Amino acid sequence: MYKVLVVDDEEDVREAVKRRLERQGMEVDRAESAQQGVERIAAANPVYDVIVTDMSMEDAEAGIQILMAAFGRDVFAEVIVMTAYGNVKNAVECMKRGAFDYIEKNTPGVDVYELLTIKIEQAMGQRRSNQAAVGDWERLAKATV
Repeated sequence: MYKVLVVDDEEDVREAVKRRLERQGMEVDRAESAQQGVERIAAANPVYDVIVTDMSMEDAEAGIQILMAAFGRDVFAEVIVMTAYGNVKNAVECMKRGAFDYIEKNTPGVDVYELLTIKIEQAMGQRRSNQAAVGDWERLAKATV
């Protein structure tokens, strides 16, 4: 089961994402602000497998705050940024800072919740691959000592 944190200042979005992901068998926690999200990330034990965050909450950089907190806590963190007000500058900034993906909430003809479920599965595949690669490097380092 995946442990997911959903950070969004819109209650209806948090609840819709939570319901969708729980139907897929995921354990979902929620935060209504970047500050609350950062606190949940810091306190999580075990760490979250995936964090889904809105880009703009109390300020336009809220999603970046979540990204930084996530990677400060877990180098294998997978963060998916969602936004209702997408632009290329924000998307590029998020990807440069390590976001797994950047999803626009209001894309015509796209079920954003289905897309999010797919992206979480892909992110978990990436997480497992990264963890395995580090394990391989650690075994190789021990073998060459």
